[in-house]
Amino acid sequence: MYLCNNNENNMRVNVRQQQHRLTLLLLGLIAFTTSAWAQLQPGDEQLPRATATASAPGPRVITGSNLTIDRKLQSLAFSLIKGKQGSIIAIDPSNGEVLCMATNTPSGENVDMAIASALEPGSTIKVAQALTLLSCYEVDSESAVTCNRGGYYGRTHVGCHRHKSPIKLEDAIAYSCNTWFLTYFQAMIADRVNYASQDEALTTWDRYMRSMGLGSPLGIDIPGERGGLLPDVDYMNRRYKNHWNERTIMWVGMGQGDLLLTPLQLCNLAASIANRGWYITPHIHKLTAATQEQYTTRHETEVSPLFYPIVIDGMRKAVTSGTAAGINTKAYTLCGKTGTAENSGKDHSIFIGFAPKDQPKIAVAVYIMHGGFGADLAAPIASLIVEQYLKGSLSSASQARAKRIAAKRLFAAPTPEAKK
Repeated sequence: MYLCNNNENNMRVNVRQQQHRLTLLLLGLIAFTTSAWAQLQPGDEQLPRATATASAPGPRVITGSNLTIDRKLQSLAFSLIKGKQGSIIAIDPSNGEVLCMATNTPSGENVDMAIASALEPGSTIKVAQALTLLSCYEVDSESAVTCNRGGYYGRTHVGCHRHKSPIKLEDAIAYSCNTWFLTYFQAMIADRVNYASQDEALTTWDRYMRSMGLGSPLGIDIPGERGGLLPDVDYMNRRYKNHWNERTIMWVGMGQGDLLLTPLQLCNLAASIANRGWYITPHIHKLTAATQEQYTTRHETEVSPLFYPIVIDGMRKAVTSGTAAGINTKAYTLCGKTGTAENSGKDHSIFIGFAPKDQPKIAVAVYIMHGGFGADLAAPIASLIVEQYLKGSLSSASQARAKRIAAKRLFAAPTPEAKK
């Protein structure tokens, strides 16, 4: 039913990040394939099911019957991702059913792009960061920072979008303020009022993030799922030889550096926020007596339901007037977060979201390699997926947009000889 490995990805970011990846390789945490696709090595995190075995060489393609896939949605997703490398995933937040999972690489479809590719989440992680910081009482809705197109951290300058300043939490999400998230994430790790040490602070942060389904296999019913990398104290001590502090790890605050997640985890994060604090393990097969319990159990996050409205308001504002304003519509209330992962070539375009805001019916994650800013490609694709599912068809304007996106090619289609 699920066949084999096609390892395709890109080399990462700049010299600093290249050195970072090589160090991880020496630590045995991430394996580089011949095509430079970074994945977590099997180890502490086991495959979710005993029946999930290594697959034979060949493309990893979703086939079979009794699937939860919405055929029209899947067809649209495949048309949109043609000529691009990445994945488009949609989940029904109410029950964890996978509505679509379209993937593509220069060699063709490969489900590993969705469930086993360890990628930097970029600014999409800021929603999880906000929920954790709120839960740990490091911030509240009024917490603000001054940001003038970025700021200095030691001798390192980190840029930011143009937006009003000072900026509070809701707008920090809506306009994706790097300064806000770097400042308060570092403040948590350096907090010696609430935590006896940076080890305790990082352990607390790690616990909240994992409760949101990040950093470990979720348990989807497809063999070969990987967990990614969520830094804990043991990792940091090995990676930096016991010499690290809040500035060492600050990049995690904005979704880069020592943080790698799968697109499936990002979609599940959107589902957990849509549900205001819980998720059901994503699954692609309709339930049977044998799977009923595993795929109907609610997994509660450690975040209080009281904090979700603050973050959701920020996600809604991102669509109405923030970084994703280009996809705003009166047809439904989409809440989302854009992300951009820096890269040695063109950046990766990322978006997560859900709709409607109240009584949500779909959560979506789009990750397009070399797609540019999150608003450039991932967000428009996500909006089309949401519209198709909620409305049953695309408007004339959306059909035209879908046609333009489908025609966009980020790499040439493989020749028949290359596929052999």
